[in-house]
Amino acid sequence: MLAKRIIPCLDVTEGRVVKGVKYVDHVDAGDPVEQAAEYDRQGADELAFLDITASLDHRPIMLDIVRRTAEQIFIPLTVGGGTRSAEDIRQILRAGADKAAIMTAAIENPSLIDETSSRFGSQCIVVAIDAKRVQREGEPVGNLGYDPDAEIEWQIWTHGGHQPTQVDALKWAIEAEQRGAGELLVTSMDADGTTAGYDIELLRRISSSVGIPVIASGGAGSAQHMYEALTLGQADAVLAASIFHFGQMTVGDVKKELAAKGIAVRL
Repeated sequence: MLAKRIIPCLDVTEGRVVKGVKYVDHVDAGDPVEQAAEYDRQGADELAFLDITASLDHRPIMLDIVRRTAEQIFIPLTVGGGTRSAEDIRQILRAGADKAAIMTAAIENPSLIDETSSRFGSQCIVVAIDAKRVQREGEPVGNLGYDPDAEIEWQIWTHGGHQPTQVDALKWAIEAEQRGAGELLVTSMDADGTTAGYDIELLRRISSSVGIPVIASGGAGSAQHMYEALTLGQADAVLAASIFHFGQMTVGDVKKELAAKGIAVRL
């Protein structure tokens, strides 16, 4: 059985790690280089570095910070934010990243997935999906837990979660795999930063529809939430920020709890 991965996430803007709730009200959470080194020491399996305002501000990712972050760790590093072309991905990989995450540019130009997976290998290409439940008039968003009979749709938002699209998240996940994505980073905008748990049904429906690894993102507040994402949600990895940045738990704490519940993790 393949070990499940625990991935701390560094949401970076203006050179600092920040964390918000549902993509707004961000607060400072530290220096990305220092945070990266700490998570490496804690035994993280991978690290994600996301420049969350690069696409919205129409600017390139801060490669100097990516480079300094990569120099501090000995685990795989995924970098995303403002990635618009194959050349951008080449620069990110040259700066020390192992994988590049693309989101807005992939929605605007789906052939970018084909081009970059062919050029760099699918193992380097992570397609990020920021999804929000479609709220019909008069209906609440509802429980984000396991609900296989619920009639739910999810809509993709781009530009760091600021611009809605008409793209269905589940259909896009399937297309991204067909075009050559090696992995999907699936974030629930409804759950992001709430520490109330992942959108399990979103994860389950995407995971059961594709054959590539799915990283669960958005909502982690406990090891139990991660356990649910890995079991009910069928995710291959869990990404978290608040729970780690603000000292609620360490990566080691999470791994011990998951191992006690029978989840295969690298201790």
